Parts: sequence; structure tokens; C-alpha cells
Amino acid sequence: MAADTNNKLRFHKRHPTLVRVVLLSLTFLVALGVGGAYATWALICRGNQCPSIESLAEYTPHQTSKLYAVDGRFIAELGLERRTLVKIDEIPKIVQDAFVNTEDKRFFQHAGIDWHRAVGVVLKSPFRGYSQGFSTITMQLARNVFPEKISREKSIIRKVKEAKVAREIEAKYDKKKILELYLNQIDLGHGAYGVETASQRYFGKSVRDLNLAEAATLAALPKAPARYNPVRFPERAIQRRNTVIELMRQNGRISDADASRAKAYPLQLANKSITGETAPYFVEWVRQQLDAQFGKQLYEQGLKVYTTLDLDMQGSAERSLERQARAIESGRFGPYSHETYEHYVAHREGDEGGGTSPYLQSAFLALDPRNGAVRVMIGGRDFDDSKFNRSVQALRQPGSTFKPIVYSAAIQNGRSPSYLVNDSPLVLQVPGQPEWAPQNYDLKFLGQIPLRQSLYLSAEGYPIELISAYSAFANLGVRASPNAIIRVENQKGEILWQPTPTRTQVLSPEEAWIMVDMMKDVIRRGSAAGVWESGFHLPAGGKTGTTNDGTNVWFVGYTADLIAGVWFGLDRPSKIKDNAQGGVLAAPAWTAFMTEVYRRKPAPPDWPRPLSIVTREVDISSGLLQTPYCPRNLVTSEFYISGTEPTRDCDKHGPYANPGLPTIDTNPIPLVQPGVPSRPITVTPPAVQPGYEPVPSKRVPTVFDTTRRDTARRPTVFDTTRRPARVLTDTPRPPAPARPQATNPR
Repeated sequence: MAADTNNKLRFHKRHPTLVRVVLLSLTFLVALGVGGAYATWALICRGNQCPSIESLAEYTPHQTSKLYAVDGRFIAELGLERRTLVKIDEIPKIVQDAFVNTEDKRFFQHAGIDWHRAVGVVLKSPFRGYSQGFSTITMQLARNVFPEKISREKSIIRKVKEAKVAREIEAKYDKKKILELYLNQIDLGHGAYGVETASQRYFGKSVRDLNLAEAATLAALPKAPARYNPVRFPERAIQRRNTVIELMRQNGRISDADASRAKAYPLQLANKSITGETAPYFVEWVRQQLDAQFGKQLYEQGLKVYTTLDLDMQGSAERSLERQARAIESGRFGPYSHETYEHYVAHREGDEGGGTSPYLQSAFLALDPRNGAVRVMIGGRDFDDSKFNRSVQALRQPGSTFKPIVYSAAIQNGRSPSYLVNDSPLVLQVPGQPEWAPQNYDLKFLGQIPLRQSLYLSAEGYPIELISAYSAFANLGVRASPNAIIRVENQKGEILWQPTPTRTQVLSPEEAWIMVDMMKDVIRRGSAAGVWESGFHLPAGGKTGTTNDGTNVWFVGYTADLIAGVWFGLDRPSKIKDNAQGGVLAAPAWTAFMTEVYRRKPAPPDWPRPLSIVTREVDISSGLLQTPYCPRNLVTSEFYISGTEPTRDCDKHGPYANPGLPTIDTNPIPLVQPGVPSRPITVTPPAVQPGYEPVPSKRVPTVFDTTRRDTARRPTVFDTTRRPARVLTDTPRPPAPARPQATNPR
């Protein structure tokens, strides 16, 4: 020991200059550090670099706008920060203790800066960096209240700013007020700011009613709100909650028995209808409309928005659609080769997916045909995974669901349900392009068949446009544009906006009634006969749709007071399965939805037949009046708008039969057989059939009109021009004038 001391003395004597230089350097560095720290502290807020604490006295957080369903029930909140303010006396002590013990256990002892914690972090920073941090509750409050002045970048400058402002806050306000501001301001994930909003969103009750386990769950969130979100990661949330409970036990805030009970308490979260997570695709669609109308006001002034959504119908649709999607993926309707939703969720990396998904997607829209009020909107199977709204944003091939739009144009042009159309192979030659040969989904053709049979056996568009176009049929000629907002009020109850539903006459009642009657056959005996066979016998019409490649399947159906449309497909177009059909894959979801809805509401009325509709007994193979020579299985009773009915007797059977005309039966043999090549037919203008008066050559607006050329044209059922439409009043529409009788011999 003596030898070591002597060595040190000898070193000091041998190198006096070096020792003095080292000591002076250390002194200089310490002084420089102290001076720099003092200068930083003194000058950090120069030039208005720090926020004014005076503004904190008048600080009022932004209030969210709230959406309500058609019956007044709460749907969701809209705002940058969803927050409901509460006083500190309304927050239970157990909640206060949970946050203080977790975030800043010496909160009541320090004056804004916890020096014990700060020194420890500084000493460890060369090895661990500043990842642990030493922010107190007051420093967090300063950062959260004044984000424009105090950024979230990880730097020593930010920490000094936080500390400086925290000291000023502590000098002006007592601990009780500071804690109140903090507990109302803190981000607790899932779009919730403040303990009251978080309590409502996670547990469906006020913060006043939280127990120890629930209080600890909230106190666990500030560390990493997304990572410990109890809705998305319940196991992580429970593990972190129990850590908070243990900290409270160690600090003497709770007893050992209370801690044990709280750790064993199950995580009981509120359902979506209470927490404001219902119909997210509908909420986002409405938000976009409100943003265009009100802008920043929507997110700051706490508007009240009353919408057309029916929460009970929305729930029915979600259950029916998901049940059918899972049935398809399970192989109930045949082998399914794509990735299932359950497999995707189980193996998904990260919290959210991309814009497109590999699993079967779906869309569902329901509205009131009388005024266009949207009652249900589903834009996909998982909003968190994909926020792309397939009901309003996706261009999809409609398949045969487009037929009623086309056929209504034929009805407008004087054709009748018994008018014969030629369902034969067709090849179009386009110069410089490959041949185009459209086919039926089953590759079969039926030859000459009546318009009615062509409809019930069966251009890209947005589902919302296609489905709302059917309102012209359900409403006997009046198309109602889809709408979702009834009115918007401010916090005083004053009406700021009350959109007027738009209704437009696009078909006469007679034309629409004929279309409805034909579309009833789709359900009674056509491609959606499964609807009728399942027991749904209320007055309804509809149409299935299947694209040639099986990438899209549809069913759009309606009653007199409700339209609903279903779509299934994949985001990256691909065949859903072999022999995919709208009547098999989509119609069951519609049927389940309608069946559940009409258990709760009165049955819809049938459509009254207009007086100008007449009936005739006709031979379906010719479309002409039946004679005693016509086979009974080819004779049917058909409806006609007065003036369009046939007046000539059938000449295909009996002594006056014309052998040159083709014949069909009720079960025609397909014209295309396996192994037998088909012969294309020549594309020529349709000839006027015997027994019908020629239709004058004129441009009659089609039901689905996209020409955009005639600005004075008659409105159409599926109108994409977006021009202002004539709004109907409650004045009854005068009866349509009788059509002139034909002067030509029949």
C-alpha cells in the first residue's frame, strides 16, 4: 500500500506539467458543460420558441363531431382527437394512482423535473441512449398540449424545452389541476384521448365506474398505445396491465389481495355498437361528404350528424354477408383454392394490411327506394385491414344485373315481355382487334326466347350506382339518388345543413310495373329460385349477375320498401371458383338478410297494377295471340302496356302455320353442344316481328345512359352524368296518355 502511494507521488513529481494540464482541462470541460447547460436553459425559449403558459388557462381541446343512426342511437365520432372532458373529482382515485405510479411515481414530490430519474438516465445514456426517457407527467402535458412548439423528435433540445415549460406550469398550477389536464389530454390509442373517452371506447362505461383491473389497463397504454391496444392485442394488454398492478402493489397503493384479484380479472371489452365502431365504411363515406361541406369545422366544433343508417339492418347484413363468405371459403359450394380470411389474419405480419387483400372480399348496400336513404353499407370484410370501400369506390363488372337496365329501355321503346330475342352465338369482327365472342356463363345458348325468359335465366359500374338504379323498379318509375345525411346540427341544436333527397321520374309506372313483374320471375323460377325455395315468399324482384370468367357474382333484389345488393369477388380479379354463379353464391346472403329484417318489420306491400296494364293469352314461341292449335305448354298469360299487346293470331301451329319460323318449347335444347362447333350469327339491326307495330326511329333515353350528349334528355335510371335532377313533389303524377292504336295490318 505504501509502495503504491509513493509511486503516485513520484508520478506527480515526475510529470507536474501533465497533471496540471489534465486537471485544468477537466475543470475547463466541467465549466464549459455547466455554462453550456445554463446557457441552453436560459436561451432555449428565446424568440418565442416556447409556448406561453398563459394560454393554458384558456385551453379548450377540440371536440369531436358525433354521428347518430336514423333512430338516434350513437354510431361514431369524427375528429382528430376523440375526447370527452371530466373534472379531476370525477376521476376515481384508483385511476389517478394507476397513472401516477406507472408514469411518474414522484409526481407529488418534484416541481416538474424528476432529478433522480434524470440523473440516472444521463449517466446511462452513453450505453443505452435516451430510449428510456425521464419525462414526468408535467413534461408529457407540456408536449401534448403544445405540439406545435414542442416536437416529438428524440433530442436533448426537446427534453430541455419540455423541462423548461414543465417548470413554468408547476409554478402556475397546483398538482390537482395539472393531473386533471394530463388525464384529459393523454393519447390512449384506438382514437381515444383522455380517460373518459378511452373508458367508453374500451369498456363501454364511464371512468367513474372502472375497477382496479380496468384502471390498470388504461394506465398501461401511454407507454405504447398501439402495441398494448386491448382490442387488437388482448394478450399483450393483459400482460402490461398486470405489470402496472404489480407496480401499484410494490408502491403500497393496493394490497396483495387486491393485486391478486385484479390480475385474475378477465378482460371484458365493450361491443362495437357501444364503442362507436359500427359500420366503419359507412362512417368514412359520410365523413368525406361532411369534410367537403364543413372542412375544419367538422373536427373541432362538435357537430351532431343525424344519418340514415339503420343499426339493426347493418348488424343483420354483417352477419349474413360474413356467414356466406365463410361458407364459400369452406368449400360448401365446391372446391375453393384461394387463401381464406382466417388464414390471412393468422399469418398477417404487422398491424394492418395493404389496400388489396388476397382473400374473398364482399360488399353490401341496402337503401330505401322511396327516398334513397342508405340503411346499410359494407365495403369489405375488415376495415382495419383494408379501408378501400368496395361499395362506392370499386368499378366492378355487373354481369346480368345490368340486364334490367337494358330491358327497361326496350320496354320504353314499345317492346313487351313476350317480344322474342335471339340468344345465339355471336362473334364481332373489329378491324385491328381480336374477335369478340360474348358467351353465357354456362356456355349454352337458347335461341329465340321471349324477353321475360331471357331476363330470368341469366360495362363496369360502381355497386352503389347499380344498386340504387334498381330504385326505379321498386318505386314504380322514380329513381332515388342514394343519400346518407338527414341533417347536421351545431352544439346549440341549430340546423347547419339539411340535404334534400333527390327523386327523378325515369320510367312510367306502367313500364316499371312490367319490369317488376318480369324480375319477380327471377326469384320465383329463374336464376335466383333458391330465394323462393328457402321460404322467402314476400313480394320481391331481383336479378343475379355472374361475369364470364367467374370473377364477380352479384344479386340485387328489392321489395317495395327496401333494396339490397350483394357482391363477392377478389381484389385482384380471379375466378372465385369453378361454376361460380350469383344465384348460388350471392343470393343466399341477400335472402338471409331480408328474412331477418322482415321478422322485425311489417311485410312489404305488393306493387299495385296500373289500370292501363292489360293481359293476353299468347304463344311464347311466336309472341302472338294463342289459337286452338297452339300446344298448351306454350300458352301463357302475359301483361302488356295498353297499345303494345299483339293483335294477330299465332301462325306457327295448325293449318296456317308458317314452317319458316323457328319453334321452341319451355325446355329448349341448347344450340351449342359439346364437341359441336357453333356458327356465328350475323349482326344486323333487329327486325320487327309479326304482330308488332314498328317503333318510330327516334332517340329514346336508355335506362342506363352514359352518352352525355343530349343536355336536355330525359333522366335515366342509371345516370352517370351527375347533372342536377328534377326533384319530385308530392303532387300525383298525371296518368300516361294512351298509346295510339296501330294503323298497319298485323
